[in-house]
Amino acid sequence: MTGSEAPPSFRLAYVPGVTPDKWVRIWNERLPDVPLALTQVPAAGAAGVLLDGGADAGLVRLPVDRTLLSAIPLYTETTVVLIPRDHLVTAADEVTVADLADEIVLHPLDDVLGWERLPGRPALERPATTADAVELVAAGIGALLVPLSLARLHHRKDLTYRTVTDAPASGVALSWPEDAHTDLVEDFIGIVRGRTVNSTRGRQPEPARSKDGKQTAGKQTARKQTAGKQTGGARRGTGGSHRGATGGNGKGKGRSGGRGGKPRRP
Repeated sequence: MTGSEAPPSFRLAYVPGVTPDKWVRIWNERLPDVPLALTQVPAAGAAGVLLDGGADAGLVRLPVDRTLLSAIPLYTETTVVLIPRDHLVTAADEVTVADLADEIVLHPLDDVLGWERLPGRPALERPATTADAVELVAAGIGALLVPLSLARLHHRKDLTYRTVTDAPASGVALSWPEDAHTDLVEDFIGIVRGRTVNSTRGRQPEPARSKDGKQTAGKQTARKQTAGKQTGGARRGTGGSHRGATGGNGKGKGRSGGRGGKPRRP
Protein backbone atom coordinates (compact mmCIF):
# COMPACT_ATOMS: atom_id res chain seq x y z
CA MET A 1 0.00 0.00 0.00
CA THR A 2 1.35 3.39 -0.97
CA GLY A 3 1.14 6.49 1.16
CA SER A 4 -1.76 7.85 -0.93
CA GLU A 5 -3.95 4.75 -0.47
CA ALA A 6 -6.47 4.68 2.35
CA PRO A 7 -6.72 1.53 4.49
CA PRO A 8 -9.71 -0.72 3.68
CA SER A 9 -12.92 -0.12 5.58
CA PHE A 10 -16.52 -1.37 5.51
CA ARG A 11 -19.51 0.95 5.78
CA LEU A 12 -22.74 -0.57 7.05
CA ALA A 13 -26.06 1.29 7.02
CA TYR A 14 -28.94 0.14 9.20
CA VAL A 15 -32.52 1.25 9.70
CA PRO A 16 -34.20 2.12 13.03
CA GLY A 17 -35.13 -0.94 15.07
CA VAL A 18 -32.35 -3.15 13.67
CA THR A 19 -29.60 -4.03 16.14
CA PRO A 20 -26.34 -4.97 14.37
CA ASP A 21 -24.22 -5.20 17.56
CA LYS A 22 -23.63 -8.98 17.45
CA TRP A 23 -22.51 -8.94 13.82
CA VAL A 24 -20.28 -5.92 14.38
CA ARG A 25 -18.59 -7.69 17.30
CA ILE A 26 -17.87 -10.77 15.17
CA TRP A 27 -16.55 -8.54 12.38
CA ASN A 28 -14.13 -6.82 14.76
CA GLU A 29 -12.91 -10.21 15.98
CA ARG A 30 -12.36 -11.63 12.48
CA LEU A 31 -11.18 -8.53 10.63
CA PRO A 32 -9.52 -6.31 13.23
CA ASP A 33 -7.57 -4.44 10.53
CA VAL A 34 -10.73 -3.43 8.63
CA PRO A 35 -12.74 -0.78 10.52
CA LEU A 36 -16.53 -1.11 10.31
CA ALA A 37 -18.40 2.20 10.24
CA LEU A 38 -22.11 2.23 11.21
CA THR A 39 -24.63 4.71 9.85
CA GLN A 40 -28.30 4.79 10.84
CA VAL A 41 -30.57 5.80 7.96
CA PRO A 42 -34.36 6.19 7.63
CA ALA A 43 -36.08 3.06 6.35
CA ALA A 44 -37.39 4.90 3.28
CA GLY A 45 -33.94 6.27 2.42
CA ALA A 46 -31.87 3.12 2.85
CA ALA A 47 -31.97 2.09 -0.83
CA GLY A 48 -30.85 5.55 -1.93
CA VAL A 49 -27.88 5.49 0.46
CA LEU A 50 -26.73 2.15 -0.97
CA LEU A 51 -27.20 3.14 -4.61
CA ASP A 52 -25.46 6.47 -4.11
CA GLY A 53 -22.40 4.76 -2.61
CA GLY A 54 -23.00 6.05 0.91
CA ALA A 55 -22.58 2.54 2.33
CA ASP A 56 -21.19 -0.80 1.15
CA ALA A 57 -24.17 -2.76 2.51
CA GLY A 58 -27.20 -2.17 4.66
CA LEU A 59 -29.58 -3.85 7.08
CA VAL A 60 -32.84 -2.70 5.52
CA ARG A 61 -36.53 -3.41 5.57
CA LEU A 62 -38.12 -5.39 2.77
CA PRO A 63 -39.15 -5.04 0.04
CA VAL A 64 -36.24 -3.69 -2.02
CA ASP A 65 -35.86 -3.18 -5.75
CA ARG A 66 -34.28 -6.48 -6.81
CA THR A 67 -33.31 -5.08 -10.21
CA LEU A 68 -30.81 -2.77 -8.51
CA LEU A 69 -30.12 -4.32 -5.12
CA SER A 70 -29.24 -7.80 -3.95
CA ALA A 71 -30.86 -8.87 -0.69
CA ILE A 72 -30.64 -11.77 1.74
CA PRO A 73 -33.73 -11.95 4.00
CA LEU A 74 -32.67 -12.38 7.63
CA TYR A 75 -35.84 -12.45 9.74
CA THR A 76 -39.45 -11.27 9.93
CA GLU A 77 -40.68 -9.23 12.86
CA THR A 78 -43.87 -9.55 14.85
CA THR A 79 -46.25 -6.60 14.54
CA VAL A 80 -47.63 -5.08 17.75
CA VAL A 81 -50.04 -2.34 18.70
CA LEU A 82 -48.63 0.37 20.95
CA ILE A 83 -51.14 1.63 23.52
CA PRO A 84 -51.32 3.34 26.94
CA ARG A 85 -50.91 0.97 29.88
CA ASP A 86 -54.50 1.55 31.07
CA HIS A 87 -56.05 0.83 27.66
CA LEU A 88 -58.79 -1.82 27.40
CA VAL A 89 -56.75 -3.76 24.82
CA THR A 90 -54.24 -4.67 27.53
CA ALA A 91 -56.78 -7.13 28.96
CA ALA A 92 -55.79 -9.60 26.21
CA ASP A 93 -52.38 -11.14 25.50
CA GLU A 94 -52.84 -10.66 21.75
CA VAL A 95 -55.42 -9.04 19.48
CA THR A 96 -56.56 -8.98 15.86
CA VAL A 97 -57.01 -6.08 13.47
CA ALA A 98 -60.78 -6.39 13.96
CA ASP A 99 -60.34 -5.76 17.69
CA LEU A 100 -59.02 -2.29 16.79
CA ALA A 101 -61.91 -1.35 14.49
CA ASP A 102 -63.19 1.38 16.83
CA GLU A 103 -59.75 2.77 17.65
CA ILE A 104 -58.07 5.76 16.01
CA VAL A 105 -55.00 4.13 14.47
CA LEU A 106 -52.14 6.47 13.64
CA HIS A 107 -50.38 6.03 10.30
CA PRO A 108 -47.06 7.93 10.27
CA LEU A 109 -45.46 8.94 6.99
CA ASP A 110 -42.47 6.66 7.71
CA ASP A 111 -44.66 3.60 8.36
CA VAL A 112 -42.88 0.36 7.35
CA LEU A 113 -45.90 -1.96 7.26
CA GLY A 114 -47.41 -2.70 3.86
CA TRP A 115 -51.10 -2.14 4.51
CA GLU A 116 -53.63 -3.04 1.82
CA ARG A 117 -56.35 -1.59 4.03
CA LEU A 118 -55.57 0.54 7.07
CA PRO A 119 -57.05 -0.72 10.35
CA GLY A 120 -59.27 1.22 12.72
CA ARG A 121 -60.39 4.80 12.21
CA PRO A 122 -57.97 7.27 10.59
CA ALA A 123 -56.62 10.29 12.46
CA LEU A 124 -57.22 13.77 11.08
CA GLU A 125 -53.56 14.03 10.04
CA ARG A 126 -50.70 11.62 9.52
CA PRO A 127 -47.79 12.11 11.94
CA ALA A 128 -44.50 12.90 10.19
CA THR A 129 -42.54 10.18 11.98
CA THR A 130 -43.02 7.12 14.16
CA ALA A 131 -41.51 9.07 17.05
CA ASP A 132 -44.21 11.75 16.63
CA ALA A 133 -46.90 9.05 16.56
CA VAL A 134 -45.58 7.58 19.80
CA GLU A 135 -46.00 10.96 21.47
CA LEU A 136 -49.62 11.08 20.31
CA VAL A 137 -50.26 7.59 21.68
CA ALA A 138 -48.87 8.70 25.04
CA ALA A 139 -51.26 11.66 24.93
CA GLY A 140 -54.20 9.26 24.49
CA ILE A 141 -54.98 10.33 20.92
CA GLY A 142 -54.75 6.92 19.25
CA ALA A 143 -52.98 3.59 18.85
CA LEU A 144 -49.99 2.73 16.67
CA LEU A 145 -49.07 -0.51 14.89
CA VAL A 146 -45.34 -1.08 14.42
CA PRO A 147 -42.78 -3.89 14.23
CA LEU A 148 -41.79 -5.11 17.69
CA SER A 149 -38.29 -3.65 17.43
CA LEU A 150 -39.68 -0.16 16.90
CA ALA A 151 -41.99 -0.52 19.89
CA ARG A 152 -38.94 -1.40 21.96
CA LEU A 153 -36.89 1.40 20.44
CA HIS A 154 -39.53 3.95 21.49
CA HIS A 155 -40.14 2.40 24.90
CA ARG A 156 -41.90 4.55 27.49
CA LYS A 157 -43.02 3.64 30.99
CA ASP A 158 -46.55 4.86 30.30
CA LEU A 159 -46.97 2.71 27.17
CA THR A 160 -47.15 -1.00 26.48
CA TYR A 161 -47.91 -3.22 23.47
CA ARG A 162 -49.77 -6.35 22.41
CA THR A 163 -49.17 -8.68 19.46
CA VAL A 164 -51.52 -8.24 16.49
CA THR A 165 -51.84 -11.72 15.02
CA ASP A 166 -53.16 -10.86 11.53
CA ALA A 167 -51.35 -7.60 10.76
CA PRO A 168 -48.75 -7.30 7.98
CA ALA A 169 -45.22 -8.12 9.14
CA SER A 170 -41.94 -6.38 8.37
CA GLY A 171 -38.97 -8.34 7.05
CA VAL A 172 -35.34 -7.33 7.55
CA ALA A 173 -32.63 -8.12 5.00
CA LEU A 174 -28.96 -7.56 4.29
CA SER A 175 -28.77 -5.64 1.02
CA TRP A 176 -26.08 -4.19 -1.26
CA PRO A 177 -25.89 -2.81 -4.82
CA GLU A 178 -26.17 -5.52 -7.45
CA ASP A 179 -22.95 -4.41 -9.14
CA ALA A 180 -20.92 -3.97 -5.93
CA HIS A 181 -20.56 -7.47 -4.48
CA THR A 182 -17.08 -7.01 -3.03
CA ASP A 183 -14.92 -9.34 -0.94
CA LEU A 184 -15.81 -7.33 2.18
CA VAL A 185 -19.52 -7.68 1.41
CA GLU A 186 -18.98 -11.44 1.10
CA ASP A 187 -17.21 -11.42 4.47
CA PHE A 188 -20.23 -9.75 6.10
CA ILE A 189 -22.62 -12.16 4.38
CA GLY A 190 -20.68 -15.00 5.95
CA ILE A 191 -21.04 -13.40 9.38
CA VAL A 192 -24.81 -12.83 9.22
CA ARG A 193 -25.30 -16.36 7.88
CA GLY A 194 -23.31 -17.84 10.74
CA ARG A 195 -20.42 -19.21 8.72
CA THR A 196 -17.28 -20.13 10.60
CA VAL A 197 -13.90 -18.58 9.85
CA ASN A 198 -12.82 -21.68 7.90
CA SER A 199 -16.07 -22.13 5.97
CA THR A 200 -15.53 -23.06 2.32
CA ARG A 201 -18.35 -20.67 1.39
CA GLY A 202 -16.32 -17.64 2.41
CA ARG A 203 -13.12 -16.18 1.06
CA GLN A 204 -10.09 -18.42 1.40
CA PRO A 205 -6.76 -17.04 2.58
CA GLU A 206 -3.91 -16.96 0.11
CA PRO A 207 -1.37 -19.79 0.60
CA ALA A 208 1.75 -18.75 2.48
CA ARG A 209 4.70 -18.15 0.18
CA SER A 210 8.43 -17.82 0.67
CA LYS A 211 10.45 -14.85 -0.54
CA ASP A 212 11.02 -16.49 -3.95
CA GLY A 213 7.26 -16.79 -4.49
CA LYS A 214 6.99 -20.54 -3.95
CA GLN A 215 4.60 -22.17 -1.51
CA THR A 216 6.12 -22.86 1.87
CA ALA A 217 7.34 -26.29 2.89
CA GLY A 218 4.38 -26.72 5.21
CA LYS A 219 1.95 -26.50 2.29
CA GLN A 220 4.05 -28.87 0.19
CA THR A 221 4.24 -31.38 3.03
CA ALA A 222 0.48 -31.23 3.56
CA ARG A 223 -0.04 -31.89 -0.14
CA LYS A 224 2.27 -34.93 -0.03
CA GLN A 225 0.48 -36.29 3.04
CA THR A 226 -2.85 -35.98 1.26
CA ALA A 227 -1.49 -37.79 -1.78
CA GLY A 228 -0.14 -40.56 0.48
CA LYS A 229 -3.53 -41.08 2.09
CA GLN A 230 -5.18 -41.37 -1.30
CA THR A 231 -2.61 -43.98 -2.44
CA GLY A 232 -3.03 -45.98 0.75
CA GLY A 233 -6.80 -45.90 0.35
CA ALA A 234 -6.51 -47.24 -3.19
CA ARG A 235 -4.30 -50.13 -2.01
CA ARG A 236 -6.71 -51.05 0.75
CA GLY A 237 -9.57 -50.90 -1.71
CA THR A 238 -7.81 -53.39 -4.02
CA GLY A 239 -7.17 -55.81 -1.18
CA GLY A 240 -10.78 -55.61 -0.06
CA SER A 241 -11.98 -56.44 -3.56
CA HIS A 242 -9.77 -59.53 -3.68
CA ARG A 243 -11.06 -60.82 -0.35
CA GLY A 244 -14.65 -60.25 -1.42
CA ALA A 245 -14.16 -62.32 -4.61
CA THR A 246 -12.63 -65.35 -2.89
CA GLY A 247 -14.10 -65.16 0.61
CA GLY A 248 -17.63 -65.72 1.90
CA ASN A 249 -18.74 -69.39 1.87
CA GLY A 250 -15.72 -70.64 -0.09
CA LYS A 251 -17.69 -70.97 -3.37
CA GLY A 252 -16.76 -67.60 -4.78
CA LYS A 253 -20.12 -66.05 -3.78
CA GLY A 254 -18.83 -63.48 -1.32
CA ARG A 255 -20.17 -59.93 -1.38
CA SER A 256 -19.09 -58.27 -4.56
CA GLY A 257 -16.15 -55.95 -4.01
CA GLY A 258 -16.08 -56.32 -0.20
CA ARG A 259 -16.05 -53.27 1.98
CA GLY A 260 -12.78 -52.04 0.54
CA GLY A 261 -14.12 -52.21 -3.00
CA LYS A 262 -16.84 -49.61 -2.47
CA PRO A 263 -15.89 -46.08 -3.51
CA ARG A 264 -15.49 -43.74 -0.61
CA ARG A 265 -18.10 -41.04 -0.22
CA PRO A 266 -16.80 -37.58 -1.05
